[in-house]
Amino acid sequence: MSESDFGNDFITLTDDEGNEIELEHLDTLEYEGELYMAFVPAYNSPEELVDDSAELIILKTEEIDGEEMLVTLDDEELLEKLFEMFVARLEEDAEEGNDFADEE
Repeated sequence: MSESDFGNDFITLTDDEGNEIELEHLDTLEYEGELYMAFVPAYNSPEELVDDSAELIILKTEEIDGEEMLVTLDDEELLEKLFEMFVARLEEDAEEGNDFADEE
């Protein structure tokens, strides 16, 4: 079940330099036994992603010291594969009428 059924989630992450960034969670998928999450900066809309004009941020969930953390990926080939998978899923949701537009 996708988060779009209940509304997207926003999170604030802090990088190694102490900078905060607010992200909108779009989707989560499991690939080869690992869990990955796709985000866009909160100021971008998911429609921009489908139009190739937004930045997609893909993070992996890992357990570190008994706590679930989001970590970046260094493997460019894996990132490309995951990017393609997430975009295909987002396009499929859009085609099925699961709009990304905010309901007012």
